[in-house]
Amino acid sequence: MTPASLPTARPADIGLSEDALRRLSTAFTREIASKRLPGMVALLARRDRVGFVESLGVRDPKSGAAMTPESIFRIYSMTKTIVSVATMMLLEEGRLLLGDPLSKFLPAFAKPKVAVETGGSVELVPAAREITIQDLLRHTSGLVYEFRGTGPVYQRYVEANISRRDQTNADHAATLATMPLNFHPGTRWEYSRSTDVLGRVLEVIEGKPLGTVLTERVLRPLGMVDTGFHVPASELHRVAQAFDKDPDTGEVVTLLDPREPPMFQSGGGGLFSTAQDVARFALMLLNGGALDGVRLLGPKTVEFMTADHLGSIPGVEVMTGPGFGFGLGFAVRLADGLATSPGSAGLYYWGGIAGTVFWVDPREDLVAILLTQAPGQREYYRSLFRNLVYASLAE
Repeated sequence: MTPASLPTARPADIGLSEDALRRLSTAFTREIASKRLPGMVALLARRDRVGFVESLGVRDPKSGAAMTPESIFRIYSMTKTIVSVATMMLLEEGRLLLGDPLSKFLPAFAKPKVAVETGGSVELVPAAREITIQDLLRHTSGLVYEFRGTGPVYQRYVEANISRRDQTNADHAATLATMPLNFHPGTRWEYSRSTDVLGRVLEVIEGKPLGTVLTERVLRPLGMVDTGFHVPASELHRVAQAFDKDPDTGEVVTLLDPREPPMFQSGGGGLFSTAQDVARFALMLLNGGALDGVRLLGPKTVEFMTADHLGSIPGVEVMTGPGFGFGLGFAVRLADGLATSPGSAGLYYWGGIAGTVFWVDPREDLVAILLTQAPGQREYYRSLFRNLVYASLAE
C-alpha cells in the first residue's frame, strides 16, 4: 500500500522566506553549473508540513537524465540512524539494556583486548571492561573504520578485508571479534563499524536478517516504500549517480551497486532511500516517535536518544567540528554558537559518505534534508546547505 503523501504548505505559511529559498536554489544551480555537483534534491518541512522540495541538475551524468524529487540515493551512514531506532524499540520492549555487554548477544566479543603501542611495538592488553550496547550506539566501543587511520588496528582490518560484500553479517561480526580494539571501551569516541555489529545484534535477538528487521519495525510502518538494501529492477531508472571521477581530485568514484540484494546487509551504511522516505523518518523523530498514527518510540526515548551521551569523552569533534556531542545514533548540537554553521542547541543530525545529510531542529520545528551523490564535496555542500536553510527562516 502506498502511504499518504506528507502534508504540504506554502513556504510563507510555515515561516520560510521564498526569497531566501530562491537564493538556496540559485547557489546550488551555480555549483551544478561548475561541474562539481551532478545534481541534488532538497526538502524542508516545518510545523508538520513540507514547505520546500527542490530537485536540480542531473540524476545521471552519463545519460543527462534530470534529477527528480523521487530519485533514489545511496544514503550510506544515514542507515545508522534507522538501525539505532530499531535498537531502541527493542529496549522499549525489554529485550535489551544499554548496559548489556555485547557478549551477551555475541559471545565471541567476550574478554576483548586493546592494542597499545609502546616503543614501536604493539602489546595486546585486556580491556578495562567489555563493549556495551550503549558503546555501539554512541561509537565508544574501541572498534574503528579501516579507512580512518593507519595504525596497527586499522591495518588488521585492511588485511582481513573487513569491508568485503561477499560475507554475511554474522561473518563480519565474527571477524571483528578477533580484532584488537583501538582503545578501552567508553574512553574515546571514534567513528567505526559499531553499527554494523549492532545490526548483527538485532539479527540475533529477532532471529531474522537485518533487512527484514528494519522493514518490519521501521520502514513498512512509516511508509518508507523506497528504502532498502537494494533497488528493485523496476526502479533502477530512479537511482542517482555520481560523476565517474571526482571533479576535484580526478580519482575514480566507486559507490554501492543497487542492483542485487547484498549478502552483507550493512547496518552502518547499506541502505538506499529517497527524500520523501527520509522525511517520513525524520518527522517521526521530530514528532516524538510517531507519524500518521503509527508510534515507533515513546517521546522520552526519542529525547533520550537525541541527548548527548559523551559528556567529557573526547573525539567527536574530529567528525562534527566544535559544538557537538553524540547521542544514540546522532550527532547532537550542544550550543547555539561554537559550530561553523547556524543552528540550535538540541539539533541532531547525521549524513552519509556519498553526500547525503539530514537534521532535525526541535526548537525550530524543522526537518532539513539534502541528498546528493558527490562524495568528495559532501562537507562543503552540507555547510552551504545549513547556512542557506537557516537564512530562510523568517519567523
